[in-house]
Amino acid sequence: MRRHVLVAWSVAAVVVFGACGGSSKTSTPTPGTQQAQPAAATSVTYAPAGPNPSISAKMVCQAEAQTEIASALSVKTTRVTTPTWVNHLYSCTYVYPNGSIVLSVKELSTAGETTAYYNSLATKYGKRQNINGLAQGAFIALNDDVVVRKDYKVLLVNVAGIPANFVPASTRTDVAENIAATIMSCWSGA
Repeated sequence: MRRHVLVAWSVAAVVVFGACGGSSKTSTPTPGTQQAQPAAATSVTYAPAGPNPSISAKMVCQAEAQTEIASALSVKTTRVTTPTWVNHLYSCTYVYPNGSIVLSVKELSTAGETTAYYNSLATKYGKRQNINGLAQGAFIALNDDVVVRKDYKVLLVNVAGIPANFVPASTRTDVAENIAATIMSCWSGA
């Protein structure tokens, strides 16, 4: 039952939060013009980790994400700590009256590095279950955290600092999954 609620919520989040801080880039062709067709064999490239955090990494700690996460959980933060950027890891802590949740984004430079880092988190925390349909790979760790891979970035939603009853009728895993789904619904152009 819980999985069905999460899937329904994730679909609703994409509808509600679809634009998430950006304007829609779709356009309607004017009469008499044709829209360009996608190239037949384009290769996708992602920006490698740089000296500063990417816009998408910084998004997880910004006011809009805070508002959307509060809406998804029906719980407001008392504050969000000043983000840090150390060794290509962007991180902040969402502080609540009865606990805290740490969001972090590791930026990497290649698909191989991203896979290795993602797999290292699976080894470190253990993998309870894969989450299908979220970004380019996601799993629930044995400690209830959620790890999500997207492009050359890995999001970790660390819920170790919240009690089991943080949100009524939701487990800590539910909280982590809802936050990850909220972030991914907004995380375009990562």
